[in-house]
Amino acid sequence: MDLDKIDPPMLPPGTDPDDLENLIATYYYSCREVSQFCPVEATTLGYYPNRGINIFFAIGYGIAMVVTLVFGLWKKTWSYTAFLAAGCALELAGYAARIPLTDNPWNNQAFETQIVAIILAPTLVCISVYLTLKHLCLAVNPALSRVRPHLYPFVFVPLDVSCLCVQAIGGALAASGARSNFAIVQHGNRAILAGIVLQVVVLLFFGSAAGDYYLRVRKWIKSGEAAAEALALWNDKKLRMFVYAVAGAYSGILIRCIYRIAEMAGGWGNPIMQDEPSFIVLEGFMVLIPCILLAVFPPGILFPQMAARMSASGPMRQDGNAQDPEKHVQPDGQGGGEQEKEGARPGLGKGQAKEVEA
Repeated sequence: MDLDKIDPPMLPPGTDPDDLENLIATYYYSCREVSQFCPVEATTLGYYPNRGINIFFAIGYGIAMVVTLVFGLWKKTWSYTAFLAAGCALELAGYAARIPLTDNPWNNQAFETQIVAIILAPTLVCISVYLTLKHLCLAVNPALSRVRPHLYPFVFVPLDVSCLCVQAIGGALAASGARSNFAIVQHGNRAILAGIVLQVVVLLFFGSAAGDYYLRVRKWIKSGEAAAEALALWNDKKLRMFVYAVAGAYSGILIRCIYRIAEMAGGWGNPIMQDEPSFIVLEGFMVLIPCILLAVFPPGILFPQMAARMSASGPMRQDGNAQDPEKHVQPDGQGGGEQEKEGARPGLGKGQAKEVEA
């Protein structure tokens, strides 16, 4: 109900607008099924969700999760697999929860489950994307990165978790105030919106760092100073497939987050939130496609250097740091000459000397 359309003289004397909002929120929160007094239009979604598309999404995320786990456990890409599989699992739970809403949009438990799961899941998928930049820098030429490659996860992962925490706090506030305090619900909505805006900022920051590194590497390759192994890696079709998949996943999630900003900016039950086709395309598919891309183009198959490092640093590792490729001395410098240290990482420029820490 739009309270701005209520004529003040129609209200009982002494009625406070905030009290009226809370009374309306309490009344509608008590609705358990669609009826004359609890119409579907008064629900947050404002429509009966399409059963078929929600089943499709649930199956799609389930397949992505299984494929991710199969390749991840096989190739031991532990952290990449864990975050991507967790994101797929949350999406699966969210769309499975939307299925009961197709019969009863007043199912509060199903609604709260789907809104929390679907809002938070892409944040976990983002972490898998963020992990790739470190390993690409180490494999091609860490000296060209403006920061030490091993620092990338320590920058982007905490920022991403911060987005997750802010959105979770917002969801908790919205849920706690849903019964009787509309103002708390609005505060929760603002927190969710702030978390999504922060996520877009982090994504743009990551995209800028990745784009800058790509341009520097391309210039280095064209200069003729790159070693033969670096040229081979740069032209490797499998690696390119993996990079394209990651870029596609990144683009999809960025589009989804921008859509979520527009959706949440108008508050719960606004026209954008109640438009199912835009939700299906800009939320459902813009996250499902990245999950499928990251699942079927796994680093364990297409980017073995990343898989080797993750396997070496995972729970199955038996040796110390002796075989950790990130501990090797890296080339540094701009001149010609051979790699100076035995065991230096291949694929770097001539005569460079730079130690890359784990």
